[in-house]
Amino acid sequence: MKKETVLVDKFYRLKHGKAPLSLTLNSRHSRRNPLLYFDGKSNRPLRYSSNQRSPFEDEQDGNVILEPIIFERGLLFVSRTNQVLQEFLSYHPGNNNLFEEVNSEREASVDVETLDHELEAQVMAKDLDIEMLETVCRVVLRMDTDKMTTAEMKRDVRVYAKRNPKDFLETMNDPMLVIQSKASKYIQQKLLALKNNNRDVYFNLPKNKKKILTVPYGENPVYILASFLQSDDGIEVMRLLDNKLD
Repeated sequence: MKKETVLVDKFYRLKHGKAPLSLTLNSRHSRRNPLLYFDGKSNRPLRYSSNQRSPFEDEQDGNVILEPIIFERGLLFVSRTNQVLQEFLSYHPGNNNLFEEVNSEREASVDVETLDHELEAQVMAKDLDIEMLETVCRVVLRMDTDKMTTAEMKRDVRVYAKRNPKDFLETMNDPMLVIQSKASKYIQQKLLALKNNNRDVYFNLPKNKKKILTVPYGENPVYILASFLQSDDGIEVMRLLDNKLD
């Protein structure tokens, strides 16, 4: 059986929070104000006429009744009985650019997903052990954890997770996070030194001041150092420096 189309009332709103007292939408094609829809073969001129069955000029007869399409305070209501206007708006070039259909179900789904992210991020932030708290503060928030109390770290990480739940969750799933934390710790404890405007990384040990690597222009020194520490040579450097950490 063919599924019957359910006709519904629809609301439309201007995008970007715009809500003037009134805005009249271009409702017919002209040379001065083109209003065309490309159907895959050709550009077809659009025209809204309340007494026609189609929004396309080439499917309308000569007896057209033109009516203005007016958004009032940023909103437009179109009854389910006015299918030609709903179809016209779906083809209009301003659809999803100047205005959009209000989809309550879709927006509710987005809100639920956002709330889920916020809840998951808050729970994860609350359950972090002290080592991971230090890691997030050091690598993500760029803080000197040697000068922070545990309570301060918990507070700042939870605030970050609350304000940026999606970023926080992605960060916690990043396998580079722990190694970046080590790289940052080596620099904080002065086992390694950044020189030449953070372009070069050097050993800073009593008997070893050799250069380790050069940071490519525009790159983050800690991230580049962490990438190096995953290499065969880097693993040996990491073992050496781990033995000297406080």
